[in-house]
Amino acid sequence: MEVINKSGRRKTAIARVFLSKGKGAITINGKDFKSFFSTPVLHYYVEQSLDVAKVRNDYDVTVNVRGGGITGQAQAIRLAIAKAIVEIDPSVKPALRAEGLVTRDPRMVERKKFGQKKARRRFQFSKR
Repeated sequence: MEVINKSGRRKTAIARVFLSKGKGAITINGKDFKSFFSTPVLHYYVEQSLDVAKVRNDYDVTVNVRGGGITGQAQAIRLAIAKAIVEIDPSVKPALRAEGLVTRDPRMVERKKFGQKKARRRFQFSKR
């Protein structure tokens, strides 16, 4: 098997994942994923697609991620890994879909409008 390359996005974070046969090592931007992400919740996000497909120790994962915050980056990685696993073995797609792992989350930050303080917050109204 050659290297499978997929990308995942969440908000403004973009992750490129390279999946290859191996022993289960996960490397993000040249670091181990446990040192790149500090909290157990983010570790769970990164490993979730591999655990649902039951291939946690079968593939080495190399990730380049940029943009956004740490949660968006972790969720972008989760989506990219799920897409790569589906390309390798399409039979696991129903299990991944049941967990909501192959669907891109379309929610983005709403843009600021002119004449307003933020996206929806207006400047304070002064009656007199």
